[in-house]
Amino acid sequence: MAIDLVTQYLPYVDELFSTESKKSLLTNQDLSWTGAHTIKVYKVTTASMNDYGRTGPKSGEWSRYGKVQGLDATTEEFTLKNDRSFTFAIDKLDKEETSDQLAAASALARQVREVVIPEVDTYVYGIMTANAGHKPAAVALTPDNIYTEIIKASNALDNSEVPETGRVLLVTPDTYLLMKQCKDITMETDIGNDMRLKGVIANLDGAVVIKIPSKRLPEGFGFMLAHPVATVAPAKLEDYKTHQDPPGISGELVEGRICYDAFVLENKTEAIYYQAQTITA
Repeated sequence: MAIDLVTQYLPYVDELFSTESKKSLLTNQDLSWTGAHTIKVYKVTTASMNDYGRTGPKSGEWSRYGKVQGLDATTEEFTLKNDRSFTFAIDKLDKEETSDQLAAASALARQVREVVIPEVDTYVYGIMTANAGHKPAAVALTPDNIYTEIIKASNALDNSEVPETGRVLLVTPDTYLLMKQCKDITMETDIGNDMRLKGVIANLDGAVVIKIPSKRLPEGFGFMLAHPVATVAPAKLEDYKTHQDPPGISGELVEGRICYDAFVLENKTEAIYYQAQTITA
């Protein structure tokens, strides 16, 4: 006896897991590229302190306040380098015969979530680690030394006079596991709901802790302690659109474009501490 069994397709898509971006916690939007592709920012020096000449100017000087100094006003230039795009088409019959699972709106949201956001995150974190002002030699992180290494990072930022409030400790899931196994670490996990929605999972020594998937970070990433004042991460243009039945296509044409970059300000590099770990073969 032969029986033909039924095959049924459900209106459900097996989506890939994808982490929302947390780079807004580590970067700022203090500079504006509105109307420009390149901007320049001034760096102005300061004057040294002198001993006031109460009884008169020092020999060879005319002012009791000391030698009159000039101030340097140099600039650093920031040009947006990444102008990226994508496009795809969804045939009208393909959409209808897949129970609308190939709808343009959901496909666009998937593209942004699974492709655009990971690319931008990977780029921004790469810029931050490459330009960190504190980059000690790579070490093998363990449950026994992880807290010591994090304290070193806090100490380095303290000595660089980086603001104590607003610091962010970025770790991989593997590093976070080491932190959980360390007997010396007691993390404050009573975090407000607004911060949890942004991706904060704990607070350690005054810094909020966030986890980022390893594949969005440089190879050998251990952890990074940073203040958002150091890195500007502009997205000058984010343009996503859907065209219904454009010339030459029976269906929907989806197009997207994003112009973005990341810059670490030269006078604020010491607000980033990046600790790499040794890579075992």
